[in-house]
Amino acid sequence: MSQPQRKSAEATKPKTQEAIALLRADHRLVASLFEQYESAKTATKKKALVAQICMELTVHAQIEEEIFYPKVKKALKDKELVPEAVVEHATLKDLIAQIEDVEPDGEMYDAKVKVLSEYVKHHVKEEQTEIFPKVKDTKLDLVALGEELAQRKEELLSKLK
Repeated sequence: MSQPQRKSAEATKPKTQEAIALLRADHRLVASLFEQYESAKTATKKKALVAQICMELTVHAQIEEEIFYPKVKKALKDKELVPEAVVEHATLKDLIAQIEDVEPDGEMYDAKVKVLSEYVKHHVKEEQTEIFPKVKDTKLDLVALGEELAQRKEELLSKLK
């Protein structure tokens, strides 16, 4: 391949999101899905939204636990924020297990989705106000980390769809 052709191939490649931007985009997507759930009227629509919420949260938690958290923990020499986030993920996974692949059956189902939504909001707020600002002050290569997260996310999503 000649040099000009190589450059044009690179120009068409989508720009890599840095790690924090990628994770924030995930947070916005899930918040939007929870909002859609609030206004959903049919069990079919609710079930579809919950399936997507569970998939997005599961993949997001996995890429954070496998890639983001270990690097952040090391870079920050953290013994508090990351372990707390991992414990919060365990609770989220438990709530997901209670609603995933379950038929929407009234108020208890809606209550579990509501609690999951509130728990996710709490977790996101802590990440965005406590962890992310500290990560930005480290020497971590957030673009390379974003690329690593995006590749793993794509791999996990392709297995789930």
